[in-house]
This record gives sequence, C-alpha cells and structure tokens, in this order.
Amino acid sequence: MKKIFSINVNRYVEELNFDVYYPASLDYPKDNAVTFLTVQNIDKNYIFESCSNCLIFWPSKYKVPESLIRKKHAFVLCPNPHLRFCQFFQENAIDNIPVKEKYKLIENAYIGEKAQIGKNVLIQPGAYISNETSIGDNSYIGCGVKIIGRTTIGENVIIRENSVIGADGLTTDRDETGKPVKMPQFGGVIIENNVTIGAGSVIARGAIDDTIICSETSIDNCVFVSHNVKVGKRVFIVGESILFGSSEVGNNTMISGNSTIRNNVRIGQEALIGMGAVVTKDVKDKSVVKGNPAK
Repeated sequence: MKKIFSINVNRYVEELNFDVYYPASLDYPKDNAVTFLTVQNIDKNYIFESCSNCLIFWPSKYKVPESLIRKKHAFVLCPNPHLRFCQFFQENAIDNIPVKEKYKLIENAYIGEKAQIGKNVLIQPGAYISNETSIGDNSYIGCGVKIIGRTTIGENVIIRENSVIGADGLTTDRDETGKPVKMPQFGGVIIENNVTIGAGSVIARGAIDDTIICSETSIDNCVFVSHNVKVGKRVFIVGESILFGSSEVGNNTMISGNSTIRNNVRIGQEALIGMGAVVTKDVKDKSVVKGNPAK
C-alpha cells in the first residue's frame, strides 16, 4: 500500500521507535498504521492481534490486553479515542486535500492526464475527471459531473448531470472547548457495473475505507450517500434521501423518497423503507418500516 505520511510514534510513546504510514479502520487492520478503538467497539480489540507496529488511541477506562502489548503496538490511553485520532492529523499537519492536476480539455470536458477511460465512454461538456479515476466501457458521464480523487467506475454506468463523486464527508469531532477537529478523508469510491446515479446527487468518498455502490443499483436525483456507506446490489434509492456515514443497505432493498438513514445503521436485504422514514435502528431482511422514528 502507498505510504500517505511517515510519523514516528516516539512523539506519542517515548520508549518506542517506529513509523506509521496511513490510517486504518477496524474492518481492515494493517501493520504500521494509526487507528483508534472506542468504548462502543471495545469487544473488537482482538482485531489488533492480526497486525503489528500500530499507533492505537485506546479508551483509558479499559486495560490493554497483554496479547496486544506483545504485538509491539504503541498505545495512547485517552478518554475520547476518536477525538485524539482526529487531533493526530491536526498535530502533524496532515490534511490530504486533493492537489492540482494536469488535465486535457476534450470536447470541453476536463480529464486528468492519468485518468483511465474505457471504450465507448461518453463524457459531456463541463465534466471534470480526476487523475485517480478509472471508468469502464460504455459508461455515460453527464454535463457538469465532478469526479474527485480515487474513484473506480465499472461498465455501463450512468452518472447524470451535476452529480459529484468523491466529495469529502463530515468526519469531525469537538475538543474540550467545543472547537471542531476534522479528520482528513483518505478513502475512495467504488461504483460497480450497471449503476445509475441521478442528477445532482453526491457520493462522498470513504473516510478511511471506500464508499461502495454495488452493481445494478439505481440512485435517483438529489440523493446524498455519505462516507463509508455500502449499498448492495439492485437497490433503489429515491430522490432527496440521505444515507449517513458507515450505514449499509442490503441487496434488493427499496428506500423511498426523502428518507434518512442514520450513521452505522444496517438495513437488511429485500427491505422497504417508507417515504420520509427516519431510520435510527437496524432493519431486518424483508421488513417494511416507516415513520419518524421508523417502525
């Protein structure tokens, strides 16, 4: 994996001396990464046994297991690990803002010189395609579409006018004084084959891992899909719906218009979310829910 930064952990744990190169989530742990564990996820601490030499911000109310200490991790005990994780990037001046790219102007569309464009792809005027974008064969990119950062788009994908793919999500905490502390976004977006995204929709890139839209899913106009969301296959999402960070939608589910899905909520397969529903809890397979809060 490409190194994003290089920070020595002795700045945080004086007796240790190794570098960390990138952030990591609990879903995809890796060596020499910076990460955190919240009180809510303390039962997942075994995940760190699969990697070594990490800088881990750990909840101070819990003792670090001996098995993890033997993995040569650097532990920083703190009352709010997520906030401390966000502060790590601020302290080390890591913002990961996209850099200016060289591009080609082709039929009034701005296409990064390193972008990979498949066969029979139609890109309309006013579109912007970043260097880190890959677009599969027979896809359509409408007028004014902006594709930012590391984005993989499959074959036969339709992205309608003025949509934005790869925008930053809001992964921000507050310190003790109320001052916002933002975590940079490092993930990308994966859009699989035969997906349709309507006009004016926004698909945010992942905070650490990727935001994923699986094959044959249809997203209506003016939909917001936040960071780290995973939308399954053959899902329908109707206009003005919002899927907040790290939510997940199972295959063949229908989300009716103007619905809101809370962060970290899991919606099962073949479910129906009624119009205007506010979903605050997990939804089982083949369930129908509606209302605020959805029941």
